[in-house]
Amino acid sequence: MTGHVSKPVPGKVVFAGLAVLALGIAVAVFLAIGFFGNERTPAQTQSAIENGKALAEANCSGCHAIGSEGDSPNPDSPPFRTFKDKWPVENLEEALAEGIVTSHDNMKMPEFEFEAEQIGDFIAYLKTL
Repeated sequence: MTGHVSKPVPGKVVFAGLAVLALGIAVAVFLAIGFFGNERTPAQTQSAIENGKALAEANCSGCHAIGSEGDSPNPDSPPFRTFKDKWPVENLEEALAEGIVTSHDNMKMPEFEFEAEQIGDFIAYLKTL
Protein backbone atom coordinates (compact mmCIF):
# COMPACT_ATOMS: atom_id res chain seq x y z
CA MET A 1 0.00 0.00 0.00
CA THR A 2 1.18 3.40 -0.82
CA GLY A 3 0.44 6.34 1.44
CA HIS A 4 -1.90 8.94 0.17
CA VAL A 5 -0.55 12.49 0.44
CA SER A 6 -3.19 15.15 0.19
CA LYS A 7 -2.45 18.30 -1.72
CA PRO A 8 -3.00 21.66 -0.04
CA VAL A 9 -6.17 23.39 -1.10
CA PRO A 10 -5.10 26.70 -2.71
CA GLY A 11 -8.02 28.69 -1.30
CA LYS A 12 -7.28 27.62 2.28
CA VAL A 13 -3.59 28.48 1.95
CA VAL A 14 -4.39 31.95 0.59
CA PHE A 15 -7.00 32.54 3.29
CA ALA A 16 -4.59 31.47 6.04
CA GLY A 17 -1.90 33.74 4.62
CA LEU A 18 -4.28 36.71 4.48
CA ALA A 19 -5.45 36.03 8.04
CA VAL A 20 -1.85 36.03 9.30
CA LEU A 21 -1.13 39.22 7.35
CA ALA A 22 -4.24 40.93 8.74
CA LEU A 23 -3.32 39.90 12.27
CA GLY A 24 0.20 41.24 11.79
CA ILE A 25 -1.10 44.58 10.52
CA ALA A 26 -3.56 44.83 13.44
CA VAL A 27 -0.79 44.16 15.96
CA ALA A 28 1.45 46.74 14.27
CA VAL A 29 -1.30 49.37 14.38
CA PHE A 30 -2.07 48.74 18.05
CA LEU A 31 1.63 48.86 18.92
CA ALA A 32 2.08 52.09 16.98
CA ILE A 33 -0.88 53.68 18.73
CA GLY A 34 0.31 52.49 22.13
CA PHE A 35 3.95 53.38 21.69
CA PHE A 36 3.76 56.44 19.49
CA GLY A 37 0.27 57.85 19.93
CA ASN A 38 0.93 59.14 23.45
CA GLU A 39 4.26 60.82 22.82
CA ARG A 40 4.38 64.54 23.41
CA THR A 41 6.68 67.12 21.99
CA PRO A 42 8.78 69.04 24.54
CA ALA A 43 6.46 72.04 24.11
CA GLN A 44 3.39 69.87 24.74
CA THR A 45 5.06 68.33 27.78
CA GLN A 46 5.91 71.76 29.20
CA SER A 47 2.37 72.95 28.54
CA ALA A 48 0.95 69.88 30.30
CA ILE A 49 3.19 70.50 33.31
CA GLU A 50 2.11 74.14 33.50
CA ASN A 51 -1.56 73.17 33.18
CA GLY A 52 -1.11 70.53 35.91
CA LYS A 53 0.52 73.06 38.21
CA ALA A 54 -2.36 75.49 37.59
CA LEU A 55 -4.85 72.73 38.51
CA ALA A 56 -2.92 72.03 41.70
CA GLU A 57 -2.81 75.71 42.61
CA ALA A 58 -6.53 76.19 41.97
CA ASN A 59 -7.79 73.01 43.63
CA CYS A 60 -5.21 71.76 46.11
CA SER A 61 -2.92 74.50 47.40
CA GLY A 62 -5.32 75.53 50.15
CA CYS A 63 -4.37 72.37 52.03
CA HIS A 64 -1.33 70.79 50.31
CA ALA A 65 2.15 72.07 49.65
CA ILE A 66 2.14 71.70 45.88
CA GLY A 67 5.74 72.74 45.18
CA SER A 68 9.13 71.17 45.63
CA GLU A 69 9.51 72.65 49.12
CA GLY A 70 7.53 74.14 51.97
CA ASP A 71 4.95 72.92 54.45
CA SER A 72 1.33 72.17 53.67
CA PRO A 73 -1.12 74.83 54.92
CA ASN A 74 -3.02 71.95 56.57
CA PRO A 75 -0.52 69.83 58.52
CA ASP A 76 -2.70 66.75 57.93
CA SER A 77 -2.40 67.16 54.15
CA PRO A 78 0.77 65.60 52.74
CA PRO A 79 2.96 67.68 50.44
CA PHE A 80 2.62 66.65 46.80
CA ARG A 81 6.39 66.11 46.54
CA THR A 82 6.00 63.10 48.87
CA PHE A 83 3.42 61.33 46.70
CA LYS A 84 5.89 59.63 44.38
CA ASP A 85 7.75 58.23 47.41
CA LYS A 86 4.55 56.54 48.59
CA TRP A 87 3.22 55.10 45.32
CA PRO A 88 3.59 55.49 41.55
CA VAL A 89 1.77 58.73 40.70
CA GLU A 90 0.25 57.03 37.64
CA ASN A 91 -1.86 55.08 40.14
CA LEU A 92 -3.76 58.30 40.82
CA GLU A 93 -5.22 58.36 37.29
CA GLU A 94 -8.22 56.18 38.08
CA ALA A 95 -8.91 57.90 41.39
CA LEU A 96 -8.79 61.32 39.72
CA ALA A 97 -11.14 60.17 36.97
CA GLU A 98 -13.65 58.71 39.42
CA GLY A 99 -13.31 61.46 42.00
CA ILE A 100 -10.92 61.32 44.93
CA VAL A 101 -12.65 61.16 48.27
CA THR A 102 -10.54 60.96 51.40
CA SER A 103 -10.51 62.30 54.91
CA HIS A 104 -7.67 63.85 56.78
CA ASP A 105 -7.67 63.61 60.56
CA ASN A 106 -9.77 66.68 61.18
CA MET A 107 -11.35 67.47 57.83
CA LYS A 108 -12.70 65.81 54.73
CA MET A 109 -10.94 66.54 51.48
CA PRO A 110 -13.28 68.02 48.86
CA GLU A 111 -14.15 65.64 46.04
CA PHE A 112 -12.34 66.30 42.78
CA GLU A 113 -13.12 64.73 39.44
CA PHE A 114 -10.80 65.66 36.59
CA GLU A 115 -11.23 65.26 32.84
CA ALA A 116 -8.84 62.90 31.02
CA GLU A 117 -6.58 65.67 29.72
CA GLN A 118 -6.48 67.33 33.13
CA ILE A 119 -5.44 64.04 34.71
CA GLY A 120 -2.53 63.69 32.28
CA ASP A 121 -1.49 67.27 32.98
CA PHE A 122 -1.76 66.83 36.76
CA ILE A 123 0.28 63.60 36.68
CA ALA A 124 2.89 65.29 34.45
CA TYR A 125 3.22 68.05 37.07
CA LEU A 126 3.49 65.59 40.00
CA LYS A 127 6.32 63.80 38.19
CA THR A 128 8.36 67.04 38.21
CA LEU A 129 8.37 67.25 42.00
